[in-house]
Amino acid sequence: MEPVTILIQQLRDMARDLIALLPQFLIALLVLAITYLVAIGVRALIQRLLCKTKLRRSLQNLFLLLASLGVWVLGMMLAAMIAFPNLTPTKMLAGLGIGSVAIGFAFRDIFENFLAGIIILLRRDMRIGDYIECQGLEGQVEDILVRETHIRQTDGQLVLAPNSMLFKNPLTIRTDQAIRRLTVICGIAYHEDIDHAREVISAALDNCASVLQDEKPAQIFAQAFADSSINF
Repeated sequence: MEPVTILIQQLRDMARDLIALLPQFLIALLVLAITYLVAIGVRALIQRLLCKTKLRRSLQNLFLLLASLGVWVLGMMLAAMIAFPNLTPTKMLAGLGIGSVAIGFAFRDIFENFLAGIIILLRRDMRIGDYIECQGLEGQVEDILVRETHIRQTDGQLVLAPNSMLFKNPLTIRTDQAIRRLTVICGIAYHEDIDHAREVISAALDNCASVLQDEKPAQIFAQAFADSSINF
C-alpha cells in the first residue's frame, strides 16, 4: 500500500473517531455551561449570606473566590470524564499530582503570592483602610486581593504590591491604634534663646488639635548637637 493511501486511511479513521466522540464533547461543553451558571448562582447565594455577617470585605471576597474555584474544579473534572470515558477520577488525581509538581516550579511566585494572600486575608492585623509601610513602600491599603495588595501612596500613585513581600518582610501598620506617638526633629540655632524656643514649641503643640496633651502629653527635649543647631 502506498504511503499516500495509508495517510488517507489514517485521516479517515481519525475523522471517524472524532465524529464518534462529538456527542460526548457536546455534552462536556454543556456541562461547562451549566458549571458557569452554577458558579454564578453559588457566588450570589454566598454573597447574600455573607452580607448578613460582620466579616471583612476582603475575607468575603476570599470565600467567594474559593467557592467559585471549587465549583469550576468539579465541573471541569466531570466534563473531562464525559469527554474522555477512559479518564477515571483516580487517573485524573494521579495526573494532577504529577502535573502539580511541574506547575508548582513554573508558577512558584504566583502560588507563593496566592498562599500569602490567603494568610493575610485570614489575619485580622491588616485591614482595608490601614496606613502601612513595608520595604520603603508607604501608603493606605485600598484593597487586598489574593495575589496582590493595592496601596495608594501619599502622592496619589497606586502600587500593586505582591502579597509575598508583605508577608515575608517586616510590616509596619501605622493605624493599628487610634493614638500613636511621632518623633519630630526641630533644629534651633545656637544663638537663639533655647528656653524661649522650647516654650514656642510647647505653645504650638498646645494649639494643635491632633496632639492629645491631656492624655499623652508631648515631650520636648534636646536630642543632639548638630553642626549649626541644637536638635529638639
